Amino acid sequence: MAEAMFETHISVTNVDETQGFAQRLGKLLERGDLLILSGELGAGKTTFTQGLGAGIGVREGIISPTFVLSRIHPTLASGPNLVHVDAYRLTSAAEVDDLDLEATMSTSVTVVEWGNGKVEQLNDSRLEVTLLRAGSVDLDHELVFDFHEGEDEEPRTIKLEAFGPRWAKDEQLISLLNEFESTRK
Repeated sequence: MAEAMFETHISVTNVDETQGFAQRLGKLLERGDLLILSGELGAGKTTFTQGLGAGIGVREGIISPTFVLSRIHPTLASGPNLVHVDAYRLTSAAEVDDLDLEATMSTSVTVVEWGNGKVEQLNDSRLEVTLLRAGSVDLDHELVFDFHEGEDEEPRTIKLEAFGPRWAKDEQLISLLNEFESTRK
């Protein structure tokens, strides 16, 4: 398993802050970028993706692709489309291959919920985003948690890991992380 170029933890207190951070991150994303989202049920993966979509500039209305597995959200401008995948029910990389994500990788930002161990082969660079609710512990992507349903406005920690040459020394990403943390103090 490849080592992360860097890892950081960002604290957010509610849905608006989660989406705000994701929106700012979305403005940095380019065609071909891959994001893998992790977190227990209700952690905010789709909420985070909604923020990314706003930053990328795709049509509103992002919902979880749980039952259709994959949705393409078209850009409203000249930016990339957003491909949003839910790999929860997929058990292997071979099942993910059946979705033919390679066909859209060069023109889209691809976001895969529950994609750890299933989609890393799509790109040599990726961002792994783990959303942790209060009481969650991330033990190398094995989530242990103790929470109650309906706690949408509770604080969360966003763990962001960058892999590969795309993110090796991305000054914009580092600046975003520093700026976001400084505005919250």
